[in-house]
Amino acid sequence: MAGRLFGVGVGPGDPELVTVKAARLIGEADVVAFHSARHGRSIARAVAEPYLRDGRIEEQLVYPVTTETTDHPGGYQGALEEFYADCAARLAAHLDAGRTVVVLSEGDPLFYGSYMHLHKRLAPHYPAEVVPGVTSVSAASAAAGRPLVEREETLTVLPGTLPGEELAERLRTADAAAVLKLGRTFPKVRQAFEDAGRLADGWYVERAATGRQRVLPLAEVDPADVPYMSLALLTSPAERTFEAPPPARPEGAGCVWVVGLGPAGRPWLTPEAQDVLASATDLVGYGPYLDRVPPNPRQRRHGSGNRVEADRARHALALARDGARVAVVSSGDPGVFAMATAVLEAAAEDEFADVPVQVVPGLTAAQAVAARAGAPLGHDFCVLSLSDILKPWDVVARRLRAAAEADLVLALYNPSSSRRRHQLPAARDLLLEHRSPETPVVVGRDVGGPEESVTVTTLGKLDPEQVDMRCLLIIGSSATRVTDQGVVYTPRRYP
Repeated sequence: MAGRLFGVGVGPGDPELVTVKAARLIGEADVVAFHSARHGRSIARAVAEPYLRDGRIEEQLVYPVTTETTDHPGGYQGALEEFYADCAARLAAHLDAGRTVVVLSEGDPLFYGSYMHLHKRLAPHYPAEVVPGVTSVSAASAAAGRPLVEREETLTVLPGTLPGEELAERLRTADAAAVLKLGRTFPKVRQAFEDAGRLADGWYVERAATGRQRVLPLAEVDPADVPYMSLALLTSPAERTFEAPPPARPEGAGCVWVVGLGPAGRPWLTPEAQDVLASATDLVGYGPYLDRVPPNPRQRRHGSGNRVEADRARHALALARDGARVAVVSSGDPGVFAMATAVLEAAAEDEFADVPVQVVPGLTAAQAVAARAGAPLGHDFCVLSLSDILKPWDVVARRLRAAAEADLVLALYNPSSSRRRHQLPAARDLLLEHRSPETPVVVGRDVGGPEESVTVTTLGKLDPEQVDMRCLLIIGSSATRVTDQGVVYTPRRYP
């Protein structure tokens, strides 16, 4: 079985710019091939050195000529054609033996790379794959810290071996350009920039991404000291004319977003909420909810206790009034038994009249528990809180009774806590006056979190001792069903 051929780009010179895939293939290769001049040194092999494994076979492909003359009957091009044919035959012997062959290429294999001449000869006969690498143009632009092109601008890549007049003409009309293959061509290239009226905009980058990197204005370069591994850049015209203002700082009134984090974890967070949290300067909220937002040292965090909603809302609005972009975080949906009402109530005061407030919705706990159980909220339903901290119990009881008489599915928030133990048993007993003991009940705890559990039981068997503040209950209607597989649903068609 024939081996596989890989043309692997190792980037411009920094071993850390070798891609993960390239490093893996170099380490796995049976044969590693690389080009060099007669002096024997190979930049590509030096870059790949950290990734070479013991026991590999190396094929050094030594150019018969580089820039010197040759007495080959076919001239310079004929000498190279014979060389590439010989190299292809050497690598084909390894491929016929079933060996994996990696040919190293500086930069990218198909961007002025010698590998392409082997690929053309071998790829039609053996499995072959090209692994791209960081090009010298990308490395030079990064080294100079100057964008190449933006918006509708075009980039022109030119070899310095072109005639001077052609270079000048192309540079004259180019938005941005990179001229490669300098070395002995540099005086001609510099003159072409000058003839095109672009010398003042040109940059010179030498040995980009190596320890000997040099970046200079093109006009300041000494022609006697230019190696082959260098290039000239004409960068984006938009970049050359852009004058960067100082980064903007908040001035005047800011804004407040009341953000729903969903029931738990980033997967439950909407893209809109993620965007708001990322752009905020300040985060305000109950401590455990703030802990669900990854820390960012750019942002100020203002945590507080669970029972100071009004104070928290006023604090957020005061921050926004002074120019901050404030995200008030809330579990689930901020408009469902959460912070949106507290913030909007405080925002109605005269001192905060100019502070804009926006509510960013989130996935509710009721929706999360319902989805885990099946579709118990598939028909009309009612959402109630069993907490009697902000409303008297007789109001809770009256609403429970009305919902039960109307045969609505109920989603019960705040069913129990360490100090409120009587509400859930009282609610169960009240509902049993109107519902069958066999009515399906879903108890969802910490849904979406590490301690998630979903239990399906009945109203008659509901054990209040197994319910705490981290639970949400869904009480079915007379139409709610439980399948043999334990899936709970309420049909959309009412009997």
